[in-house]
Amino acid sequence: MNKYVGLTLFVILGFGAVAQKKQLTLSDAVMQQNRAFRDEQCNSITWIPGTDSYVYVSNNYQTMYQASVKKTDPEQLFTIQDVNKILGSQLYNFYGFSFKNEYELVLTDGNNYYLLNLKSKTGSKLVTVADEGAGAEYEMTSGSVAYTVENNLWIVNPKGEKIAVTSNTDKNIVSGQAIARSEFGISDGIFWSGKGNYLAFYQKDETNVKEYPLVDVTKIPAELMSIKYPMAGQGSEKPKVGIYSVSDKNTVYITPKGAADNYLTNLSWTPDEKFVLIAEVNREQNHMWLNQYDAKTGAFVKTILEEQHEKWVEPEHPAFFPTANSNNFVWISEKDGFNNLYYYSLDGTLIKQLTANKFVAKEILQSINKGKEIVFAATGTSPLNTLFYAVDLNGKQRCLTLEEGTHGIVINDMGTYLIDQYSSHSVPGKVELKTITGKITKTLSVSKNKLADVQIGTADIGQIKAEDGSTLYTRLIKPSNFDSNKKYPVMIYVYGGPHAQMITNSWLDGANLWMYWMAEQGYLVFTLDNRGSGERGFAFENQIHRQLGNVEIKDQMKGIDYLRSLPYVDTSRFAVHGWSFGGFMTTSLMLKQSGTFKVGVAGGPVTDWKYYEIMYGERYMDRPEENAKGYEEASLFTHANKLKGDLLLIHGTVDDVVVPQHNDALIKKFIDLGIQIDFFHYPMHKHNVIGKDRVHLIQKVLDYIIEHNK
Repeated sequence: MNKYVGLTLFVILGFGAVAQKKQLTLSDAVMQQNRAFRDEQCNSITWIPGTDSYVYVSNNYQTMYQASVKKTDPEQLFTIQDVNKILGSQLYNFYGFSFKNEYELVLTDGNNYYLLNLKSKTGSKLVTVADEGAGAEYEMTSGSVAYTVENNLWIVNPKGEKIAVTSNTDKNIVSGQAIARSEFGISDGIFWSGKGNYLAFYQKDETNVKEYPLVDVTKIPAELMSIKYPMAGQGSEKPKVGIYSVSDKNTVYITPKGAADNYLTNLSWTPDEKFVLIAEVNREQNHMWLNQYDAKTGAFVKTILEEQHEKWVEPEHPAFFPTANSNNFVWISEKDGFNNLYYYSLDGTLIKQLTANKFVAKEILQSINKGKEIVFAATGTSPLNTLFYAVDLNGKQRCLTLEEGTHGIVINDMGTYLIDQYSSHSVPGKVELKTITGKITKTLSVSKNKLADVQIGTADIGQIKAEDGSTLYTRLIKPSNFDSNKKYPVMIYVYGGPHAQMITNSWLDGANLWMYWMAEQGYLVFTLDNRGSGERGFAFENQIHRQLGNVEIKDQMKGIDYLRSLPYVDTSRFAVHGWSFGGFMTTSLMLKQSGTFKVGVAGGPVTDWKYYEIMYGERYMDRPEENAKGYEEASLFTHANKLKGDLLLIHGTVDDVVVPQHNDALIKKFIDLGIQIDFFHYPMHKHNVIGKDRVHLIQKVLDYIIEHNK
């Protein structure tokens, strides 16, 4: 087992000093990981357009500073109180600002948009969105804002005129919101064209989607608040893309070329605003067509490219156009096993495969050098990293971030300098000014280890092998007073599902701080990223197809075998905990590997994939009628009679992702079998328990494990 044993800053002072350190409370571990224990020095770093100067905010986003390549010592520009006096606003912080030009900055509180002049220190209100408005998208050229009110789409312009883009009285027709349950990389529903002359938007018709009943218990009496929820094998939404012409005040609609419930995804505008590109995916999710449409008429022009695979095809990134002067574009595809970049002309000719890496490209950041180079994020030398590369249009590639770790960069307009913020297993955080070649010009800040005065343990990152020879990464957190001559119980924290990666080369290695609290209670906390999880390529991920909970459990049990080989592990005291897919994995392990774990706590678990949503569930399991055996084997009901040990199930009462029927049906199965389990629900919480109640949740989980794993 190869490992790099770390977080040495935590133990550098030795055991004598540890006794003097502060105890980490569970409340602080849950609520303060991203507050008191995060670095506040350089947030929201943004280059000022057309210059070699940049701004950033600190002090909990309350203060804005300016510096430059030549003058890296910062100068305070404004506090948020200064800005509120200038604008007559009530902004809480500088979160979400953007530059209009070298001197003008756009700020918003969510409803009001303001323009602030950095040079004259004057400003004004630009436009106001209705209080009930949601999902607002500001268009920088025209100053208009598109937003939704309930199921309809609106625009408000700088004159204060409100324009109803849609006015559907049928609540089944929803415009301007994300569709397909936010799968396929979809996160938005509103897309301004490059110069603001058109507004494209998603629309979905949910007439065929059944309603799922959730209950609002804050009302007297409680009230029904149904949601549309498309379960696997049942009726799905029918998508459209609307294109609204600002000048003509006319909307045209694009529908799928194939079946009405095919998916329309990854929308992008060509730089000349003449066309939109849309990836259409069939409901079976094994065939994708990238189609071109005329923006004025909505007419289909042609299919530019298409991809097929017997398991699934999952486009997640829209076409990227390197320059405003050409409609040639870059497409990200994993058709050769890993996400790579392909350069196409609009007529569908493959000009050049730009990358042929045996690692995952995560996303395109931007183009530089007048569109001749594409900057993208990728895992690179280790799947635990996030590094940045530049590749030119001839396929020559170079790495811009040479240090191993998790990086985030911003590049100036001229493409000559970048600011790199990164952390790693041994580096709490650094911010460095670099040339575009990656040469460090100056270190702007070095994060303090804000946990240096806290009694906290260490994390070991290692590797084991799956039965097919794949490398599986592990993380083992030990207490600060770890003694290899003692025997320790283990809590396995599991997720294990697609697109997720629990272990990263970053500060704390991707772990939550409450895991270190748990270690201080005398536990080892272990995590393994099994086959099927993210950032490892298509072959690593697609082994789960039609058999969720099979290879994932085999890999998790390889982790158990490894733990059993360690002389300091109490092999009679294994506990397991996870949420969502991790809840499915937790309960699956308790049932399918009966007797291995004394206790399990499963939060928001999928218990039977026929209850889960179409878009995700049918990709990995196909429809229930097409894969009856796979659904039966993956169902927790099939294995419920095998339970040994103590099991706590948890669910939010208004969970709209993994709906409460999952746990309710499993509990009924246990009752029918005469098997005792424990259950706790969180009223009015959705899929994740957030806010102050999250402390209660983590306390509930960990107390249960400690109490029942003796």
